[in-house]
Amino acid sequence: MQPQAFNYRVNPCAETIRIGSLELHFLVTGEKSNGTVLIFELVAPAGQGLAAMAHSHDHYEETICGIDGVLSWTVEGRTIDVGPGQALCIPRGAIHRFDNNGHIDARALCVITPAAIGPQYFREVAAVINTGLGTPPDQAKLAEIMRRHGLTPAPASKLTRNYFRES
Repeated sequence: MQPQAFNYRVNPCAETIRIGSLELHFLVTGEKSNGTVLIFELVAPAGQGLAAMAHSHDHYEETICGIDGVLSWTVEGRTIDVGPGQALCIPRGAIHRFDNNGHIDARALCVITPAAIGPQYFREVAAVINTGLGTPPDQAKLAEIMRRHGLTPAPASKLTRNYFRES
């Protein structure tokens, strides 16, 4: 039996999406991994955080691997710092968000298994957040995008600093 033809190459998806001050460099998408994994590098400038509201997802795990700097993740109300050489697995259903509270830019590798989400979600979020840079984004529109892509926005009472913070 012949193995299925496969296009072997480094970084089969080489797309960068900017969401506010954050950069996401996509390396592998579900389309290029038979739906098994989405991998992207996240770059969060010093003093910046997640521009969208805290959320959970029921269809995949999200693993964060620190490369440079430190990202402070709030998972189910608990703050967990992830630095170089460290990894954090966020299970399905856990409410989470992150901030870079440090004085240097942070980089992390984000691995989503299975690839139940893809760059299209991030493109749509970027369109909302990048439209009104410097002002809080339209939370209702972000929540609608999140729900459509299988994410559940967290109630404001679940986390402090749940929403966009101006820099």
